[in-house]
Amino acid sequence: MALTRDEREQFLAEPRVAALSVASPGSDRAPLSVPIWYQYAPGGDVRILTGRTSRKAELIAAAGRFTLLVDRLEPTIRYVSVEGPVVDTRPATRADLEEVSSRYLPAEKVAGYVDFAWQNHGEQVVITLRPERWVSSDLGQV
Repeated sequence: MALTRDEREQFLAEPRVAALSVASPGSDRAPLSVPIWYQYAPGGDVRILTGRTSRKAELIAAAGRFTLLVDRLEPTIRYVSVEGPVVDTRPATRADLEEVSSRYLPAEKVAGYVDFAWQNHGEQVVITLRPERWVSSDLGQV
């Protein structure tokens, strides 16, 4: 059964690791699909952080859009997929990295992770997606 708008937005707002997919235009490769942390609040845009020169960032810039998929298995099988255009790309700040890290890591691990990532992961960008198309379902007790 498809989720309501509120249900799908609330589900996407939970701290889940998403699968990001983006087309590989002009290549003989399938779309790139990788796990990623993201930020989302109901009714808003989706933000991701990635390396400025990563393949992911380059493909997103070329395609101008991407898809995120989040799912769960229990208590019921549920998923939400959201696709849309990129509406902003900007250099990431340390505060951006702290914000997304605190969504996924225990509070006592955030500072150490941010220090390591800021020093070792290279220049990052924040890419913002405007949700345009949604696909969602809860398959109930299967």
